[in-house]
Amino acid sequence: MKIFAVGMNYIQHNKELDGALYKPEQPVIFTKADSALLKDHKPFFIPDWSEQVDYETEVVVRISRLGKSIPERFAHRYYDAVTVGIDFTARDWQRKARNEGHPWEICKGFDGSAVIGEWVEKEKLRDVQALHFHLDINGKTVQEGCTSDMLYKVDELISYISQFFTLKTGDLLYTGTPVGVGPIHIDDHLEGWLEDRKVLEFNAR
Repeated sequence: MKIFAVGMNYIQHNKELDGALYKPEQPVIFTKADSALLKDHKPFFIPDWSEQVDYETEVVVRISRLGKSIPERFAHRYYDAVTVGIDFTARDWQRKARNEGHPWEICKGFDGSAVIGEWVEKEKLRDVQALHFHLDINGKTVQEGCTSDMLYKVDELISYISQFFTLKTGDLLYTGTPVGVGPIHIDDHLEGWLEDRKVLEFNAR
């Protein structure tokens, strides 16, 4: 099982991150280790080696068949379910990596950094590019977005990634985070919503 993730896929988040509105020339793709996966409402343990770990709420799609070099017009056939997940980011380590031109594996792929909610079959949802989602922490909405604002759409991402990696059943794609990321704290209670469905709930420790 592979975990793919997309950086800088919402223009307002790019301004939040870098102070400027821009669209990357091509999708920014990175991967997370399989040990990053955190599911079944298990708590997230904030690593003691980072001074700032941020939540990044994202729509996640589940790959449902084998595919390589998938044309964009057929990409919708390659995923069957959607949920909300969190791409936890050790922001201090990411800043250092970006400044020094180093890869993102430590700041993005550490244990427990890919939280996943309960799956909703794609057929039960409207257009995957018109989904509203949000994250509540301690009962207050802290981040919200809509997939219509993605710079690179789900089908584009699947087509692009499949040029370089063979997609397999069970692979996951985190599609990018909107504006509103922020730090997580011990004892925070997190709830993720996809439209009117609560699909994600866990605590920080």
